[in-house]
Amino acid sequence: MSREILIQVQKGEQLVAITENGKLEDFHIEADRYQSLLGSIYKGKVESILPSINAAFINIGQERNGFLYLTDVVEQSVLDEMAQPKTLLHKIFRRPKKGQHRAAQGHPRKEDLPLKIGQEILVQVVKDPFGEKGARLTSHASLPGRFVVYMPFDQQTGVSKKIENVEERQRLREVIKDFDFAKHGGFIIRTASLKQGQAELLRDAKFLADLWTKIFKKFNEEKAPALIYEEGELTWKIIRDYLTDKVDRVIIDSQDEYLKARKFVDTLIGRQMVHKIQYYKGDVPLFDSKNISRELKKIYDTHVYLKSGAYIVIEPTEGLAVVDVNSGKFKPKASPEDAAFMVNMDAVPEIARQLRLRDLGGIIVIDFIDMSQGDHKRKVLEALQEALTQDPAKTEVNRISPLGLVEMTRARTGKTIESISFGKCPYCDGRGKVKIA
Repeated sequence: MSREILIQVQKGEQLVAITENGKLEDFHIEADRYQSLLGSIYKGKVESILPSINAAFINIGQERNGFLYLTDVVEQSVLDEMAQPKTLLHKIFRRPKKGQHRAAQGHPRKEDLPLKIGQEILVQVVKDPFGEKGARLTSHASLPGRFVVYMPFDQQTGVSKKIENVEERQRLREVIKDFDFAKHGGFIIRTASLKQGQAELLRDAKFLADLWTKIFKKFNEEKAPALIYEEGELTWKIIRDYLTDKVDRVIIDSQDEYLKARKFVDTLIGRQMVHKIQYYKGDVPLFDSKNISRELKKIYDTHVYLKSGAYIVIEPTEGLAVVDVNSGKFKPKASPEDAAFMVNMDAVPEIARQLRLRDLGGIIVIDFIDMSQGDHKRKVLEALQEALTQDPAKTEVNRISPLGLVEMTRARTGKTIESISFGKCPYCDGRGKVKIA
């Protein structure tokens, strides 16, 4: 199987396409008009506290204040252990009252609040601003590396659930024991660490621990609101999260990005992978040469046609997306029940693929063609769950309802591809959309 990462740089945009055997499987976009805050760490100031919704609004220097759940505030006891002798962080958090913790429910009393107005606090963006909503924040910062995630405020240590092999999980747990250079916090071993050597994992963890030391120092020096750490540009994220032994090559049409990528790989992975970074010098645009441009246009269409003649309709809204499966021109010589099952099974992989490509999130309702046999329903559901295992976003699927509907959720942390690429039509007051030039 041939797997390629294509990076095309054009005016105001950077586009990344991930293909398998020439077929588009994943897509990312970074535009100058929209800069993601995801993963960035700020020194913010508490502007207001609303006990009725158990939340605080934090000024991080952006257009809208960020939103922080009070149950997602680092407890003072954790900071006491981390900061010795006393540092500025001791002035930022008050010790929660006995019985209060991150998962506490209900409305806390004023005297139990872990924050007060005017306090300065370290927060990290876990969800980009969307619509009229500000960024979603947490004070439990985490730093993702290539193979591990470092959580300086959490003592949790573990291995990704996607690594199922018992012996491999045990081996990785033994490797974690050597992460004694980090005096505080915990590590989670990522799926990409599968079969990686101890030296690679240690190097990645040490890099993150040193990075946190720099972030912590800058936090104590800056005045709120201030940006303390920026997650990094798209090329860095793609190389960190997607460049593995399974990738044959990374092709880039910008010489500047090509040189950056080689430097990233040499620093983050090692010199043995640098040869996979290739510079594209063709006269035809990179995506056109790989037949990707035509595929990209389809991810904005409401109708997606399958080879069988069936099609699916995708209608996204701000918090809900609806997917409707239709038989279309599919006319098999089978009973209505078997025909419905065949269409649904044909649609499943394309539905999972479109959710990834469009980065749809929130609640997703899939209207499959009605089936009466329980075995058919079970197989369609299992096929959907299997197809979603390729999705890096967290998903949860419920059973098929009597009406043939499947309710599922998909975690989305940024804007959808459509919302980045399209704006409201000025002539119909938002009832239609126009492509942003």
